Parts: sequence; C-alpha cells; structure tokens
Amino acid sequence: MGTAISTTSEPAPPLRKTALNATHRAHKAKMVDFGGWDMPVEYSGLIAEHRAVRTGVGLFDVSHMGDIQFRGPGSLAAVQRLCMNDASKLAVGQAQYSAMLTPDGTFVDDVVVHKLSDNDYLIVINAGTREKDIAWVRKQVGAMPSIHISDYSDYYTQLAIQGPKAEATLAKLTDTNLSAIKNYWFTFGKVCGLYNVMIARTGYTGEDGFEIYIPSDEPTSSRVWAEVLNAGEEFGILPCGLGARNTLRLESAMALYGHEISDTINVFEANLGRYAKLDKGTDFVGRAALAAVESTGGPKRKLVGLEMIERGIGRDGYPVCTINGERIGEITSGSPAPFLNKNIALAYVPVQFAALDEVVAVEIRGQLVKAKVVATPFYKRAKKST
Repeated sequence: MGTAISTTSEPAPPLRKTALNATHRAHKAKMVDFGGWDMPVEYSGLIAEHRAVRTGVGLFDVSHMGDIQFRGPGSLAAVQRLCMNDASKLAVGQAQYSAMLTPDGTFVDDVVVHKLSDNDYLIVINAGTREKDIAWVRKQVGAMPSIHISDYSDYYTQLAIQGPKAEATLAKLTDTNLSAIKNYWFTFGKVCGLYNVMIARTGYTGEDGFEIYIPSDEPTSSRVWAEVLNAGEEFGILPCGLGARNTLRLESAMALYGHEISDTINVFEANLGRYAKLDKGTDFVGRAALAAVESTGGPKRKLVGLEMIERGIGRDGYPVCTINGERIGEITSGSPAPFLNKNIALAYVPVQFAALDEVVAVEIRGQLVKAKVVATPFYKRAKKST
C-alpha cells in the first residue's frame, strides 16, 4: 500500500526579522536569508567591514541569537547536566564557552553560559538552532526539580561592538567602568540612557569587544544603533553584516555550527576537548561517549587549519586529498582572509595528516591545489600592554 503524492507544497514560512530590520534596509544593507532570518550580509562591503573591526571598530546586529534563562535552586544542576564545561567554577558576573552534546558526544550546539547569580544562569545559543536547542533543553532538564526555564530570545536586541576601539566607542555611551570588565565577564549598567543593560566582554570576531543586551522594541533598538555609530564615528566605525562576521571568526578559527561542529562531529575531533570537563563531578549528556573516545586512543580525525600554498581558494565543502589525489577529508569553512591576505580554510583530515606543515591538496574544480597544515588561530590579536 503506497503513499499518495501531494500535489501541493507548503509555502515557506516568512523570514523572521530583528527589531533593526527596517534600519538595515534604510541603510541599503544587502539582506539574505540566514537560517530563516532576514539579516544583513554586508553594508559597505565585506572587506571594508572586516578591516574596520581588525583596526578600529564595527557594529553588528546579532539579535537573531537565542537566550535561555534558568532560575531557581536547581539551575546549576540543570546547566551542569546540559553543558560540558564546569559551570560550578563560574563567579557571579562571569561567562564561559561551553556546548550541549548528544549522547554520542557530538554537538547539539555550542553556547556561552553566563552566571547572573547563584540561582540564575543565562545561556546564549545560536540562531539557526534556536527552536531545536530550546526543545532539547526542555527534554533533558525540564522535569528536574526547583528550576524555571524561560525562552527570552525575542526579548532582547543584542548588539556586538567589536574591535580595538570598541571600548573607546562604548565608553561614550555609559558611565560603567568598561576597563574593569575582563574577557568573558559581564556587568549591568546604564547605556544610552537605558538602565540595567547587560554589558558582556564577549564576541565572535577574535577581537576585543562587547555585546550589549537592550529591549527589543524597534524605536529603542534603532536609537541605540544610531548612537553607537555616532559614538564610533571618530574611529571609523562601520555597520557590519554576517559576511564579515564569518570571515573574522574564520581568521580566528572559531567554530560555526553546521560547519566545524555538528551532531556528527565529536568534541575531541573539533579540538574543543579543553572545554569538556569529564572530571567535574557531575554527569552530563555525552560524557560517557567522550570518555570512551578518550580511553580508546582519541579521535581518528581532527580539525586543522589550511593555508593555500598554490593559487586557489578552498571553499566550504571542497574535498581535501593527498597530493596524489586520494580523498581524505573536506573543508568545513574556507575563504580569502581579508586582513591576512591569504587563502585559508578549516578542514577535517585523518590524524596522520594533521601535523603542522603537512602538505595536502584541495580539489578545486577538478584540479588539485596544494595547501599546508598550519597552526590555528590564523589570526590572534595583540595583547594590551599594561
């Protein structure tokens, strides 16, 4: 007995919009469908925006990211069960990079955990996995005692102010002592006349910078956006799109879900084992699988950085081969690096091909183009002198 073939197709759901959508369009941003969101991919151009962040300051709308809050005496236990890092080590006002894993030790999503108080945690999740993540959280820990889980994803406009001049820009708009906020710490303060704004020294560009969380209504969001651009004008600030955000994170070798991490890639393969605290004293989803990988000699493949040594650009999905043409892996992210002026990529290869300076080939339109394994991150910002 067969299944009838439908002659109608469901229309695609309308693209979701951040509170700044009209502002982006008014400023002639090039808009694209990003995981079901209508988002700016570039304003003045990817290269100019990328270099502005590396040398001055750039402003990003990252309001499509998700926010899940855990409240109550059971909050820490829930976060510890869900996430691979050790949230018990966090002080109030501190954040940490972490991930939620499947039972196989692969990725549901990578996240940033913020400790708001002893019984209050905020987890920032990726835009493209929002609904999946929230469902996963409720399935895994929703029945645990003494915890209230809230999805606040649409309550905030999240702005990322990134670059060596980010602090000088934001300092014009707040009386908060920004220099006292260390990397991966946060506080609450007055910004652009708004009280109780979360100000976090975090980002996804490899540069110094801040992410601020303001009310998501359109008038407030557009006003603050304009005030940040005005404050950064003397530093050459540019509004930036997702294109520059992607090349910036690639130069800094920061993982992107669906590329370097996914539900088919485990933590050790992705070189993120340092964040997986197998000995933190509480079990977490995926721990047993990671312990098994560790006890059997580690992963069979690894994420590596590649630099093209012959002319050609290794793009996402291109095959990685031996120099004799035997396919051994695949590029997960690849592009020209606008600040480094090199063609770079991240790729998974068997561990025997993962040593520094190992020469491999990338198949580009049927041609084998040589590349070498290099250290990551490709770009690392200079530390501030004290």
